[in-house]
Amino acid sequence: MNNSNGYKMTEVGLIPKDWAVSNVGTLFEFSKKPRSLSIPENELIPFIPMELIRDDNKLIQGWINKKSSEISSGTFVFKNDLIIAKITPSFENGKQAILYNLPKDYGYATTEVWALHSKNNNANSEYLFNYIKIPEVRIRLASKMDGATGRQRLPRNVVESLKYPLPPLPEQQKIVSVLSTIQEAKEKTENVIRATKELKKSMMKHLFTYGPVPAEDAEKVPLKETEIGMIPEHWEINKLGEIVIHNKGLQRGPWGGSIKKDIFVPSGYKIYEQGNVIKNNFSLGSYFINENKFKEMIDFEVKAGDILISAAGTLGKLAIVPDNIKQGIINQALLRIRIDESKILKFFFKYFFNSIVDKGAMEGYSHGATLKNLSSIKVLRNIFIPIPPLPEQKQIADILSALDSKIEAEENKKQALEALFKTLLSLLMTGKLRVKDLEIPV
Repeated sequence: MNNSNGYKMTEVGLIPKDWAVSNVGTLFEFSKKPRSLSIPENELIPFIPMELIRDDNKLIQGWINKKSSEISSGTFVFKNDLIIAKITPSFENGKQAILYNLPKDYGYATTEVWALHSKNNNANSEYLFNYIKIPEVRIRLASKMDGATGRQRLPRNVVESLKYPLPPLPEQQKIVSVLSTIQEAKEKTENVIRATKELKKSMMKHLFTYGPVPAEDAEKVPLKETEIGMIPEHWEINKLGEIVIHNKGLQRGPWGGSIKKDIFVPSGYKIYEQGNVIKNNFSLGSYFINENKFKEMIDFEVKAGDILISAAGTLGKLAIVPDNIKQGIINQALLRIRIDESKILKFFFKYFFNSIVDKGAMEGYSHGATLKNLSSIKVLRNIFIPIPPLPEQKQIADILSALDSKIEAEENKKQALEALFKTLLSLLMTGKLRVKDLEIPV
């Protein structure tokens, strides 16, 4: 059935008239060790386990060098092969790669992959790689897996018989080029995020030891030994209980079954939970109580500027409550802190607290065999906090806040690139968006 607007209906849906339909078995063959290849027993061979096959990148993360005699089983692969995980859940998760960075002309991979290489010049491995990345295609293939629950595998004949739309080779190459450009931009963004996080980690260590001084001046700062390690001599040390306001400055959410489903109402005063803090999103959640219940539980009220900390299971995640939030209370999994800002600034406290959480210190303040929690207010009051002069606190907070802003901007950029990739993946691979006339370097 032909469509007058330049498209035709095929087994794989509506595609451009100048495209064909082929299947994997026609264009690709499964890799196997050539009979003529003799590998000495002591030769080091690159071996690719499943954990080194990524779900977000066309390259493998690396390989393990093994002697030929140590490889008792595996899938033989050639350099530049397309490998696809065949076992659940690795296949559904999108684990696949093209072996461009294999260090030898051949190697071995886990037995839980299919390895394919093209039979002729009309087959572009990256084009097929991208086609299998389309969520609908992956779901369709996953529905044909067989085997016992939890150990299901994608059969060879299902891979061989997979039909897919096939543009002329130059258009395949342009489609691959567009999608690769977006992926490379995303990878660069991820590298910036990773580097900025490492810089922040290093800066926190420096700032909480020497204060806001350049690295070259660090040795000039007089230090003193304290309960939290070395800090500048002119800084003070207080316990958490000494820097909170006196009236309910350190408050754990209500225990003893005070918050039960039978008190919930469709709308009213909101109950804030761990998810609000972990995701730093105070619009999440749908549990509410009425005005009378809110007045009964006023000690647990949430106000703008409060510091909330996750206190059960996931410990030590911190968020500062923004302005204009809906009135409500904390639940039993949160800790509320109201500090005296004449002594310590909220954002300085936030960054120092995050630094001790990163060091794993929360485990020492928690209890519980399976579900750790911070229920002992008495113990928490004794956490030691450094108190620099307020101007230095602001300098430290500003430096770390600038790094956070950089990380957030790059995270947003990464999300935008991921969304763009998903959109173009579907449009380009089905011909709804054409690239054949674009000036794109291959």
